[in-house]
Amino acid sequence: RAAGRIGCDRRRRGLIVAPPLERVEAARDRILAQIPGPLTAENVAVDAALGRVTATPIHAAVTLPPWDNSAMDGYALVASDVSGASEAAPIRLAVAGEVAAGTAATMAVTQGSALRIATGAPLPAGADAVVPVEETTPLDAAGATGARGRDATGPLPAAVLVHEATPSGANVRRAGSDVSAGDVVLEAGLGISPQAIAVIAGSGSPTVAVHRRPRVAVLATGDEIRQAGEPLGPAGIPDANGPGLRALASAAGADVVDLGVSRDDLADATARLRSALDQGADAIVVSGGVSVGPFDVVKAAFEAIGRIELWRVAVQPGKPFVFGTAPRTAAGTAGGAGGEARPVLLFGLPGNPVSTFVTFELFVRPAIRRLAGRRSLFRDVDRGVLQDVASTSPGRRAFLRVTAHRDASGRVVRDDLGRVPLRLARGPAGQGSHVLSALAAADGLAVIPEEVLVHPAGGEVELWWLDRD
Repeated sequence: RAAGRIGCDRRRRGLIVAPPLERVEAARDRILAQIPGPLTAENVAVDAALGRVTATPIHAAVTLPPWDNSAMDGYALVASDVSGASEAAPIRLAVAGEVAAGTAATMAVTQGSALRIATGAPLPAGADAVVPVEETTPLDAAGATGARGRDATGPLPAAVLVHEATPSGANVRRAGSDVSAGDVVLEAGLGISPQAIAVIAGSGSPTVAVHRRPRVAVLATGDEIRQAGEPLGPAGIPDANGPGLRALASAAGADVVDLGVSRDDLADATARLRSALDQGADAIVVSGGVSVGPFDVVKAAFEAIGRIELWRVAVQPGKPFVFGTAPRTAAGTAGGAGGEARPVLLFGLPGNPVSTFVTFELFVRPAIRRLAGRRSLFRDVDRGVLQDVASTSPGRRAFLRVTAHRDASGRVVRDDLGRVPLRLARGPAGQGSHVLSALAAADGLAVIPEEVLVHPAGGEVELWWLDRD
């Protein structure tokens, strides 16, 4: 571990001696320690802020509601005028006019009278309550009654009969009852959801300060990798990792740069990594080429542009994970990085698709979320009961792909202790690290501790929920 070059191969009598496996928490802590804080802030229009992360607390620019207004279609009145109203003894009020939403009342309500009012319209002076239209009967100038009901769209009646006592303040939304100007409507470090968009815009802010999206470059490696739709030939396989990682990075909140597919060639891999630096990448994620095979060049390519901080973690699947850092290039700092001077994060993930997915979940996703400014970095953790026997590798924490038991409507079922019954998600080849079908079927990851070699059927597990519609 001299000079901090942890994870570098050490050679003794011509043999490669690997460093001890890093525990999950220790590896994750060391990765997050390389991220001093979120990326710089920028102002964006509210309509463009969905999915971004607030950089500062968002304050209401106006008071909501700005003025007292009606919560009902009905009649604005003086509550004391109808205190004795009932079905058997309705009280008659003259209708002096009406107030539409979006207009201010031009007259006040006086005792013995009312104004017809629309939902959301400002409460006129003199009124202290609103009676719903369905609790009234319209009267024409001759005193003939109209139809009682919910329809308040007809001609303005000369008077109304009020059939219920309406207390002061009834059906009135008071000014400031939602928020007052200057109130915090959204804390810093929160993802902006559709409902957050509504409260930001509704409280009068046309723009919002958000953290810059992390720019994440994705590179797949392997002479055998073919783009989807390309002929496979005698030894090719379709690229699952490149598209999968780009989707994972985007879902985590990143802007994605596609570096394509590198050959198992040091010069090619290094050139693509340098291209990512020049494009202002905040992180580079590479799949494949991180183990000790004769064509695994990613660790050497990382060392050509930066330094390796750790190699190999005690997880199943995904042991040959690599993490490092690289200095930014002048082009990257001046351009896409928005002037950031922090180092670029380098992630080398195993080539098997499930291992790629698991190590991304464990180490890359939290890093992206910290760069993006989110306060919550990790998946929600739940309790489950794994109904299958599961064997794991000694000394490595296992992350098994599982499906949750659901009822006929698709809702997750829980036992009497609130735990979710789980089954191993199995493809034709079981839970192998190459089995994409089991990964696609999974609702979450069941976590088996390092000290458990055989997890019994019916044993409790920690459950990490994954994104799934």
